[in-house]
Amino acid sequence: MNGLSNGLSIYRAPALAWLALSGLTLLSLELGNWFHTASWLPLLVAVIVWAKGALVARSFIESHLAHPFVRRVLAGFIAFAPAALVLTAFFGDTLARWTQL
Repeated sequence: MNGLSNGLSIYRAPALAWLALSGLTLLSLELGNWFHTASWLPLLVAVIVWAKGALVARSFIESHLAHPFVRRVLAGFIAFAPAALVLTAFFGDTLARWTQL
């Protein structure tokens, strides 16, 4: 029995990360339903997207074990989507004018 519990303990961290990701997804869906007209909602969704990306990077990609350069590049990559979300939410018309042909 002890061998089985030791074998299952390696799945604890990924299972907890998966549960946290599922909880954050459900939270973001409910926040969208409850506060769909709130001006601060894109900021909160961006924070949730960043948290989910950081959780995936740490729990499944194991970024904390990577070389510091790789860790910084990955952190920048994770921050790109939330930053784009906030910029689009608050400056969408301006960005659309800048990017049209």
